[in-house]
Amino acid sequence: MKKIVIACDSYKGCLSSSEVARAAAEGVAEVYPDCEIVRLAVADGGEGTVDALVDTLGGHLEWAEVSDPLGRPVKAVYGVAGDLAIIESAAACGLTLLTKEERNPLITTTRGLGELILAAIDKGCRRFLIGLGGSATNDGGMGMISADGFLEKAHGLSFTVACDVDTPYIGKNGASRVFGPQKGASEEDVEVLEERLRGYALKILADTGIDVSNMEGAGAAGGLGGAFRAYLGAELRRGVDMILDQIDFDEVIEGADLVITGEGCSDYQTLKGKTAAGVLERARRMGIPVALVSGAIRDEQMLLKGGFHIIEAVSPQGMSLAEAMRPETAKHNIYETVKRLLLNE
Repeated sequence: MKKIVIACDSYKGCLSSSEVARAAAEGVAEVYPDCEIVRLAVADGGEGTVDALVDTLGGHLEWAEVSDPLGRPVKAVYGVAGDLAIIESAAACGLTLLTKEERNPLITTTRGLGELILAAIDKGCRRFLIGLGGSATNDGGMGMISADGFLEKAHGLSFTVACDVDTPYIGKNGASRVFGPQKGASEEDVEVLEERLRGYALKILADTGIDVSNMEGAGAAGGLGGAFRAYLGAELRRGVDMILDQIDFDEVIEGADLVITGEGCSDYQTLKGKTAAGVLERARRMGIPVALVSGAIRDEQMLLKGGFHIIEAVSPQGMSLAEAMRPETAKHNIYETVKRLLLNE
């Protein structure tokens, strides 16, 4: 083989996408020492997006003190590459910032995300990639736009938002009813949240002339999708497509003999817009076979029918999860698995 592209997501809780790619590249080099190996750190707009894009685009990390979902100060990280900011909304308003007992979407706010964007603007950023996964909020984006000077300073800048759900702002399939309960809302709370968002939708319509009520994706992250679209003219996109376009993935894989992708655990959900599925779609359009190399594999036949050429689990049968998730063990397993699959090709 003359050219192999490695484009893996992180193994959550174990290895970053960059570490996975490095381990796989060592396996490729062992079998094909003269092969051109291209390593790409990729993600789907959720956890790991900042690290992946900073690595691939040669950027750096910045930190800012912002408000957490309950208004307490928290240090939030974001990425900068030139005038591009890469932000995970969960860094400021994510569920992981709260204990289970603290979850209460009646009072949580996205104000910290507005503050984080303002910090990036102050650093000279003019383009923004925002991932909306894992929020603890259901404030319709009102907290974000209330950050001091937010709408004035963000006006005219470029925003692309990773939005992997088609949830509308309100209604039976809207943000409050679909995601409110997992953020700590009771049945009664959900109805209160729904009425609030109904009022916010009217405010957004009055402010911008845009009706987000039934807009696909407007309900993402408790209504942040709608606020971004209406107030900032943001493009709402599937996360993996946003990432792959940003790194010119189609151009990078041109002429490749094989693409290797993977994640911590692959199953039927992988085919529903996750990183590996996005990589597969792009590579198949160009006639390039794709190997799926993941920590664990479930639903193998479904994944094969989905189009993956090779499917390999890196964790040996019988190895405990604790041992498999030790970083050095995982790196060795990836190296050995890639080496084996290439020798068997």
